[in-house]
Amino acid sequence: MDRVRLAGLTAPTGFDEAFFAASSAVWREGLARRDFSARELLAAVWERVLQRNPVINALAAYDIEAAERQAAEAERLYARGEARALEGLPITIKDSFETAGLTTACGMEELAEYCPRQDAVAVERLRAAGAVIFAKTNVPRLTGDFQTHNAIFGVTSNPWDLSRTPGGSSGGAAAAVAAGFCAFDLASDLGGSIRWPSHACGLFGLKPSWGRIPLAGHIPPLPAMRLKNPPDLAVAGPLARSAADLDLVLCLTAGPQNATECGHFPPVRKTRPDQLRLALWLDPDFAPIDIDVEAAVRVAAEVLGRAGAQVEEARPSVAFAEVFEIYATLNFAIGFAGLTPGERARFADSARDFAPEDKTYPAIRARAARIDAASFSRLVERRAAIREAFASFFSRYDAILCPAAPCLAFPHDLSPDPMERRLPTSAGELPYYDLLKWASVASLSHLPAAVAPVALNPQGLPCGVQIVCALNADREAIAIAGMIEDLTGGFRAPPAR
Repeated sequence: MDRVRLAGLTAPTGFDEAFFAASSAVWREGLARRDFSARELLAAVWERVLQRNPVINALAAYDIEAAERQAAEAERLYARGEARALEGLPITIKDSFETAGLTTACGMEELAEYCPRQDAVAVERLRAAGAVIFAKTNVPRLTGDFQTHNAIFGVTSNPWDLSRTPGGSSGGAAAAVAAGFCAFDLASDLGGSIRWPSHACGLFGLKPSWGRIPLAGHIPPLPAMRLKNPPDLAVAGPLARSAADLDLVLCLTAGPQNATECGHFPPVRKTRPDQLRLALWLDPDFAPIDIDVEAAVRVAAEVLGRAGAQVEEARPSVAFAEVFEIYATLNFAIGFAGLTPGERARFADSARDFAPEDKTYPAIRARAARIDAASFSRLVERRAAIREAFASFFSRYDAILCPAAPCLAFPHDLSPDPMERRLPTSAGELPYYDLLKWASVASLSHLPAAVAPVALNPQGLPCGVQIVCALNADREAIAIAGMIEDLTGGFRAPPAR
């Protein structure tokens, strides 16, 4: 990375490790008190990037000169008493969202020179709130992997252990936020792409209810294949170092695509653990997990229980295997939309090699490539029954506590066939695509799910918990994440690299 500096500007003292581990609210308060200026904050952030990004490789593109102009405007607005909600906060954007003036390649060589003229809707809303957008964060090619690597920008590493992945597809986002390169990042989630990296890097993350934050301007689909409506299952959402930051970004970006104002949310009704009835969902038979992942989920349940919440093992009256089969089929089918007709045909032709009752990942993928209208209609009917079961369940429970992923951050594995990769866990090696199982719990029924960091395992790797709530109860999921933050200490900074 070139050592581009800010017009000779140097950051004042006071930007220590504790500062870069703090929430964006702390950064905003410092700006509002004039402890430092927006350009001084940007200079401090950029110096940190220059020092630490070479080994983490979280960023895919940047324009520090344009960011300095944004920061200078923020200073003028502070001086006039007109500062907006995010005024002067340096943030990053996942390199799957179109961002005006910044290359948006989405890890794809064919888009290496693509520089959009306008922002994706969610990006535009963050910019309108005063955020200083200075960089894009790395993704796998077309966001299609659980690790973050591509032929243009290379491999992103986890700040907690450089030999391990930060997850994917929002791995660059998670690495940047955990390393203190930004106040927060705007990311996206189809197959756990916010939740798994949040868990792997010890962050807070939110997969909102489907459609809550506009996805217009997101890649995939490719710019030449714009859709009138967002793809099923896919959502936009934030990664941050505090639950309050998730709430802030949600409230600033939510609302219909063509709305002139962002969404307005009623206050959260239940603000204390003793008001909650929570379900603990673990399933070692169908969805085994590492012992450290299970321990973190149980710790979250225990601390909330000791604080007064009613916690019991329970789940909706659905078959987890059916939830996952439908979700995985849809997930693979959506993924095929980004392939050429020839590539899809190759997978579709392989479907005849599998028996109808075969539920292995290669079989599900092959059937997804050749799904027809009748098959899709049957999936929709089955899915409707599952959504009704979840709605009934949430009339009795406020949230489900469950794993965000079956494993912790694992060593980089870029072997060419993802179907052959394995996840290392104390339960034995698991199929790579088991990373979709716990993502399916919320995604199939369009439910909101927050992730909160809970603890470090004996090897010093972060472990989190997933909090799934009823449809459109996004702020309730964030509120519970905030309770866990208060009870367990919240974000812990990775060691300096």
